[in-house]
Amino acid sequence: MKDRLAFVKIRFACAICDYPGRLEIPGAAEWQCPSCDHVSHVSRESDGTSENQNCAICGNAELYKKKDFPHWLGMSILVGACLASVVTYWLRHQWWTWVILIGSAAFDGVLFLLVGDVTVCYRCGAHHRELPAGADHAPFELSIAERYRQERIRREQLQANKKATG
Repeated sequence: MKDRLAFVKIRFACAICDYPGRLEIPGAAEWQCPSCDHVSHVSRESDGTSENQNCAICGNAELYKKKDFPHWLGMSILVGACLASVVTYWLRHQWWTWVILIGSAAFDGVLFLLVGDVTVCYRCGAHHRELPAGADHAPFELSIAERYRQERIRREQLQANKKATG
């Protein structure tokens, strides 16, 4: 029986129709989209044995790590704590205001320690979970993300021009 910790779980979108897909590596060498029948070949370099991890979907070497936590939920907790503290301050309950603010900060710290990281590809947006300990990537860098956004725009413009001319 294979060690369960050696599996890297990948969540991505189809390159053609954006249909959501999931894979585990090692495992299937290719994934066929049930929506458009596009076949994506999975790179074997990201099977957990290589120190230089690349994206298993597109092969890109530039990846970043972030907390595996929904950003909308984190912002909702922050906004809720701020609104509750404003209400208690308006009602002149300064102690409750401090309890709410310090309590939300402590709750945020506990969540930060408990929630794991996910590694994301700048190019295709694939989420890689449970990477081996040797795979350490830098946090999100806006300039790199902007470079890939511009690349995606140029690629879409070229495809639109090809469809229009031929």
